[in-house]
Amino acid sequence: MIKRRALNIAIGLTFAMGLGSVAHAEDIYIPLISKGFQHQFWQAVKAGANQAAADYKVKVTFEGPETEAMVDKQIDMLSAALAKKPQAICFAALDSKAALPLLKKAQAAKIPVVAFDSGVDSDIPVTTATTDNKAAAALAADKMAELIGKEGEVAVVAHDQTSRTGIDRRDGFVDRMKAAYPKIKIVSIQYGAGDQLKSTEVTKSILQAYPKLKGAFGTNEGSAIGVLNGAKEMKRKVVIVGFDSGKQQKDAIRDGQMAGAITQNPVGIGYKTVEAAVKALKGEKLPKIIDTGFYWYDKSNIADPKIAAVLYD
Repeated sequence: MIKRRALNIAIGLTFAMGLGSVAHAEDIYIPLISKGFQHQFWQAVKAGANQAAADYKVKVTFEGPETEAMVDKQIDMLSAALAKKPQAICFAALDSKAALPLLKKAQAAKIPVVAFDSGVDSDIPVTTATTDNKAAAALAADKMAELIGKEGEVAVVAHDQTSRTGIDRRDGFVDRMKAAYPKIKIVSIQYGAGDQLKSTEVTKSILQAYPKLKGAFGTNEGSAIGVLNGAKEMKRKVVIVGFDSGKQQKDAIRDGQMAGAITQNPVGIGYKTVEAAVKALKGEKLPKIIDTGFYWYDKSNIADPKIAAVLYD
């Protein structure tokens, strides 16, 4: 407790007197355990986290499993990060329940937990820096409905059914369709683990089962590219709406193969996550959710400076 109080005083002095003062903010270590690492989205989140670390003069690390199906590996990473006794920890859960025992350990050790991108079914995190995924997916449903004439069969290829983002994007899309578009029928919801190859195979099986399918929604970058590739391989013309950005999605939107997508603000997510951890260490009151924003983009606005600023390669 004394050590903890001393840390708070040190951080307070650091920010009150300027970051180059006697108390060294560089000694503050904040690991970020992400849902993935290889997707361009996560690299953009990492860039935002690194920028905040530079601005606030704290040390951060950023790691995640190779794929978003590796729940056990992510739990091992979280355990290893906690073993280093960080001052705070930031976590994007692949499985919102599997991590709870370790998060309880962090809470018991008085280590503030900041959730990012994907929340946790618990009140342990002091805040969550995230997109309002339900609202974002509802906007995707509205756009899809307009594009297919507000009637017909559509499908969802989701990245998972265990993370908060996977659940909220699926439900946000499905709930809006059911509530607002009675002539649209969601005929299939399948899961491709956010992996392009798995999502391609899932899409092909859906297209085979539903010859009248008019549209498909991919709930993250890997899912959307899988839908795109599946439709190409099956030589089927369907309206494709995606989520996130990345070079392949942007190219597909520019050439008309994909109708459009929702982009988050990944750099903002990374920045706000680290910033929230620093504020938590200073004892500042934080909102339950830090909404980092989202936008619809398509061929008509992809070059708009406001949109271009939140797209990533």
